[in-house]
Amino acid sequence: MTSPQTATGTFTQAQLGTISLIGWSGEHPDGGPDAAFLLVYSLGDGAEGPATGETAMRASLERSGLPVGTGPVYAAETPGLPVKLLVQAGQAVLTLPHFTAQYPAPAEWLAAAEQRGEVNVMFATHPWPQGAPGRPVGEDLLRAFAGDPNVIMTSAHCVLPVRSLG
Repeated sequence: MTSPQTATGTFTQAQLGTISLIGWSGEHPDGGPDAAFLLVYSLGDGAEGPATGETAMRASLERSGLPVGTGPVYAAETPGLPVKLLVQAGQAVLTLPHFTAQYPAPAEWLAAAEQRGEVNVMFATHPWPQGAPGRPVGEDLLRAFAGDPNVIMTSAHCVLPVRSLG
């Protein structure tokens, strides 16, 4: 496998490890209708360990036009951003140049995404092995990770328009 060259170094797909998504919906700071949120993270199970996976995730995000540690990128205002979200048949499919991941979305998440027409996405560079697919993740565990100031400040943030095939 070749290693893409980036301003922040090289990485391989194997270094990223397993990429997972978890979503929730809830109150938006603007007081309007509920918003849909997605958290994108690696399990830290990449070929060279969690630290290398964190560096690889950062390089992947920055190469995709998602700076780490800044305010959100608004995809609707950023022509050519290679980050897409397709919501269809109860699934949210997130596509970036270096990975694609799916989220089987519950009805309340789908309703919030449809009503607002956008989804707030946080791409964590820190691995989160506790969020492994098939393991129950309670609200407290999710809040502890996604609300950790260090995780927030070392993540990329993006607001993506909801797209569908229909």
